[in-house]
Amino acid sequence: MKPIHLLYILALTKVLLPFLLQDPQWEPHRDELLYLAEARHIAWGYMEAPPLLSLFAWLTNGMGGAMWAIKIWPSLFGGLTYLLAGRLALHLGGRWFAMILVWLPFVAGAWLRMHFLFQPNFLDIFWWTAMAYGLIRFQQTEKTSYLYMSGLSFGLGMLSKYNIIFYAVSLVAGLLLTWDKKVLTNRHFYFAAGLGLLIFLPNLIWQVTNGFPIVYHMKELHDSQLQYLSQWSFLKDQLLMNIATVFIWITGLVWATLNKQYRFIAWAFLITIVLLMIGHGKNYYAQGAYPVLFALGAPQLEAWANKWWKIGMVAFSLFIGFKLLPLLLPIKAPAALAAYYQHHPLASKVGVLQWEDQQDHPLPQDFADMLSWEQMTQKVAKAYHALDSNEKAHTLLFCDNYGEAGAVNYYGARYHLPPAYSDNASFLYWMPPHYDQYTTILLVTDDHEEMQHAFMKEFKAVHLADSVNSPYSREHGTLIILMKGPSEAFREAFRDKINRGKLKTTAAGATQELKPNALEDGGSMH
Repeated sequence: MKPIHLLYILALTKVLLPFLLQDPQWEPHRDELLYLAEARHIAWGYMEAPPLLSLFAWLTNGMGGAMWAIKIWPSLFGGLTYLLAGRLALHLGGRWFAMILVWLPFVAGAWLRMHFLFQPNFLDIFWWTAMAYGLIRFQQTEKTSYLYMSGLSFGLGMLSKYNIIFYAVSLVAGLLLTWDKKVLTNRHFYFAAGLGLLIFLPNLIWQVTNGFPIVYHMKELHDSQLQYLSQWSFLKDQLLMNIATVFIWITGLVWATLNKQYRFIAWAFLITIVLLMIGHGKNYYAQGAYPVLFALGAPQLEAWANKWWKIGMVAFSLFIGFKLLPLLLPIKAPAALAAYYQHHPLASKVGVLQWEDQQDHPLPQDFADMLSWEQMTQKVAKAYHALDSNEKAHTLLFCDNYGEAGAVNYYGARYHLPPAYSDNASFLYWMPPHYDQYTTILLVTDDHEEMQHAFMKEFKAVHLADSVNSPYSREHGTLIILMKGPSEAFREAFRDKINRGKLKTTAAGATQELKPNALEDGGSMH
C-alpha cells in the first residue's frame, strides 16, 4: 500500500470514529445550541465568537439539525487537519509508518474531544495548521501560492477564533528571530498578510459598529475563569493533553530547533506557549500548534526506529489512548459513565471532573452540558399548552441562559412552542419588539431560589410549573415558572435590565460600573 493511500484511509477513519463511539443517549452540548441559534441570525459577528462557525451551523440547520449534522463538521475538520499534517510528513520523507504516527494524536488524545464538539476549536486547530503548512511548503518549494494559503488561513482563522493571532504573531516572530530572508523579503508574504486582513475586515467593522463586544466577552471570561487558571497548570496540561504521543511532538520540536530551515516553527511554538501562559490561557488554546510538530517528528522517528521500537511506540500510544477514551468522549450512558469514574480514580486525579466552580462532579462539565435539554423543553411545553389561546398570544418565553434558550428553540418546533428569548450571550441582541408588554412570562431559570426573590411580588399570580430532574445534568433543578400580570414597576425594571445588558456588552460599558435598578435583589428577571 502506498503511504498516500494509507493517509486517506486513516483520515476517513478519523472522521467516522466519533460517530462509532458516542452513546446515543447524549444530546447537543450547551454551546452547540448557542451556535445553532446564532445561525438563525446570520451576521458578521457575535458576542462570543467570530461568524464562521455559525455558517456551518446554518448548513446544519438546513440539513435538519440532527446530531449527525452537528457532529459532522468537527469530525470532518479533524480529518482535514490530519490530512494536512500527514501530507507535510510525506513531503519531509515520511512513509507509511509516519502516517500512522501522525494519526495517533488524533485518536489517542485530547483532540478526540475537540473534534467531537461543535465549537470554534476544531476550526481554530485547522487554520493554525494550514497557516504553518503554507509557510513550510513555501520553504520547500518557493511557490508563492503557499504564502497566500497562509494568508487565507490567517483571515479565515480570525473569522473562527481570535486566538489565532497568538500563533500568527509567534510565526512572524520566529521568522524574524531566524531572519528568514526567503519569506521576509518576498513581497507576496505581505500581500498574503493583506489578504488575511481583508478577509477579517467585515468582522472588524462589525466589532466597531457594535462597540467592540469582544472587550466585554474577554473581560467576563477573564473575571469568571481565566484569572483563576494557574500558569504552571497550563504548562503541565500541555504534556497531559498529548501524553499518549508526547514522544512524537517533542521529537518534532527538537528537530525543528536543530534544523535552520524549520527553526521558526520551534520559535513559534515556544513563543505561543509563553504568550498564553502570560495571558492565563486555557490549556486547549495552544493545541493548534501541535499538528505541525507531529508532522515534523514522525518522519524522524520512522527513520530512526527499528521494528520493535515502532511496535512499542504504537502500543504505548494506543494503550494510553484506550485508558483516556472514557474521559474524552461520552462512550457510555450517563449513569454508567458516572459509575465508571467512581471506580477509576484517574478522572479525578487529572481534573476531568472539576467544573468551573472548582468542585468535582459525577461527570465532566462538557458531558453534563449534553443532558436534560429535551426533558426541559417538554416541561416548558406542558406549562405553555396549559394556557388558553389568549394567554399564549401574550406570553414571553424567557430563559435564564443561552443553553436553555438554545434548547427550547432547538426542540421547540417538535412541541409547538414559540421562540424562546434570553438576555444572556448573543440572545440579548435578539429580544423581540415590545418585550416588556407581555402579560404572561414563562420563565426558565437555573436560580433555584428564584421563587423567593422580592420581584415576584410584582406579579398578580406566580406558579412554579415544574423543574428539571436530571441528576447528572448542569441544569438539574432548573425551575419553570409561570408569572402573570406584571406591574408597571417590573416592566420598567425589565426594560432597564435589558438596556443595561446591551450597554455592558460594549467596550465602554464593560469598563464602567453600572448602577442596579430599583428591583435588583438577585434572580434572573430583576
